[in-house]
Amino acid sequence: MCLNENREDSMELNVYVNYKENCRQAFEFYEKHLGGKITSVTTFGQMLEANAPKERKDKIVHARMELGGAVLMGADIPNTEPMRSAYLTLLFDNAKETERIYQILSEGGEIFMKMEKTSFAERFAMLRDKFGASWMLLCEK
Repeated sequence: MCLNENREDSMELNVYVNYKENCRQAFEFYEKHLGGKITSVTTFGQMLEANAPKERKDKIVHARMELGGAVLMGADIPNTEPMRSAYLTLLFDNAKETERIYQILSEGGEIFMKMEKTSFAERFAMLRDKFGASWMLLCEK
């Protein structure tokens, strides 16, 4: 959404993740396992103004998906660093579902804080998935 100074528009905060050449795989994984819905994908080859090298034609310049009531956007960026201090946070109202998603996202990834009960949550975990995106899973008490 673009804001127009002459109108009273609302603002949205969305998340944009640069993936290390695996944006399509990540989005398809999130769509399959998290119930997201990919709403658009644009490759470098589809951009009229881009003179992308042949090896980049099928890489994603911009993708968008709806996930958990929010919008996640992403792109394939060579040599990008994985997310380090920002987290995609999923809020749950069911501990069993939190555990299920934890198992899916942590497979092949890196666990920073294992799933456990805390003073503020029935279940809480922090991890990086196999695509380099960092996640917090939170089932509040």
